[in-house]
Amino acid sequence: MSEKKYDIEILRPEVREENIKFKGEGFSQERLAKIKKGLLTLHTLEIMATNIYRFQITKEKSELNKFLIAAMLNEMTHIQDFEIKLYEYGWKPTPLRYAYLTLGFIFGTFSRLRGAKAILQMGIWVESQAVKHYSELLSDIEWDDDTRLVVEKDQADEDGHIARWKALLAAQK
Repeated sequence: MSEKKYDIEILRPEVREENIKFKGEGFSQERLAKIKKGLLTLHTLEIMATNIYRFQITKEKSELNKFLIAAMLNEMTHIQDFEIKLYEYGWKPTPLRYAYLTLGFIFGTFSRLRGAKAILQMGIWVESQAVKHYSELLSDIEWDDDTRLVVEKDQADEDGHIARWKALLAAQK
């Protein structure tokens, strides 16, 4: 679990023009390869998470839908975080990212069809997998300082989603 040093109530942190910086100068090819692989992994998984939430949302004006919309917004921000980092390094997202959109559609739609409990269970499972990936990538990759902060903040957001989904699931019992 991430430490509580990030305000996870902020769904879309402010980014200013001066925050955009080119990265990777003087890094070894091995380090760059690990960073690229990590950013591509995080970017595609956030696309999947965003689309799971997108396809779980119904027309109902419920507390669950409000939280799903907020989670989707937050995940969309994560997509942007990692896409910007890819471009700062001079890379581009993988064309295979669209497969993760499809997976998000499948997971989101089928959990929605099974009801609120399945939606919450899917959220807990997906976010738990995300936190695990974030932890592995944070320990295995020598990130630049700015990118590490983004990865840590986004992991803290995922921890927050897990806590919310678990609390809502417990309230359903």
